[in-house]
Order: sequence, then C-alpha cells, then structure tokens
Amino acid sequence: MTKEEKKVAIEDLKDALGKMKNLYLADIAGLDAIQTSNLRQACFNENIKLQIVKNTLLSKAMEASDHNFGELTNILKGNTSLMFSESGNAPAKVIKNFRKKSDKPILKGAFIEEAIYLGDDQLDKLVAIKSKDELIGEIITLLYSPTKNVISSLQSGGGKLTGILKSLSERSS
Repeated sequence: MTKEEKKVAIEDLKDALGKMKNLYLADIAGLDAIQTSNLRQACFNENIKLQIVKNTLLSKAMEASDHNFGELTNILKGNTSLMFSESGNAPAKVIKNFRKKSDKPILKGAFIEEAIYLGDDQLDKLVAIKSKDELIGEIITLLYSPTKNVISSLQSGGGKLTGILKSLSERSS
C-alpha cells in the first residue's frame, strides 16, 4: 500500500468513525471462508457493516476522529474487524448467536454512544443494552398501561352498577 493509499484509507476510516454512534472491535481470525461468509451474512441481515482493517490505519483514524476512543486504541493488536451499527446491541447479539457454533468472533471492545467497553467479558452487558426503539416501546407501554386499567375498571364497574340498579328497580316494582 502506497503512502497516498494509506492517507486515503485513514481519511475514509476517520469519516466512517465520525458518522457512527456504535462501533464494535472483534477478532475473527481463525474463521474459515464459509464461517466468515456466514458472519458477513448475519451482519448484513441485522444491518451491521463488517469491515476488516489494519490496526495502524485504524489507530491513526481514531486519533484524528472527533470521538474520544480512549482505551480502544490500546487493544488494536492482532486481527481486528470493525462492526458499525445503528443499534447498540445488534452486533453483540450477532456475536453471541454466532458463537453458538464457533468460538469466534472474540469481542475486543466496543464504543456505544460515547461509552467504552473493553474485553470479551462485556458481551452479556452489551447484549442487554436496549435500543432506542425498544426504550420508546417500553415508555409507550408504561404510559398506556394505567390508562387501559382505568378504562377497563370503569367499563367493568359500569356494568356492575347498571346490573345493581336494574335489580333494585325490579324489586321496587
């Protein structure tokens, strides 16, 4: 790779890092061609961009980026693959699901909405992170539930009240 090609690659990575909110760094070394293809397909299905990068280029792009990647630059050793996603937990779910059949990919670290997670032991925490859509759904459910209970109580109570009034009117006649 020429010096000019490296500059272009660093600039492209810097642009990609600037646009993303969620980034996972994973080690996929040791996967054969079929497994790698299956991982790429799983990522594609979940709207995750998977990219294999050179550590030195990624390190320089991280340093030039507007984001503070902190300790993530220190884990750039060996094979590194990037997983870009709009959802904070989608790559973690793909990794966890994929590891039911293989011992890879190994999570090196993640950058989720400005928070940094280091190490494979963080995978379960990352899977548990709720996406924006999931949080909005929970809030709507919480707001809707009391209203539904009040309406239900009024409807069932109204039926009882009507029944009682009808019985009382029949006794008086």
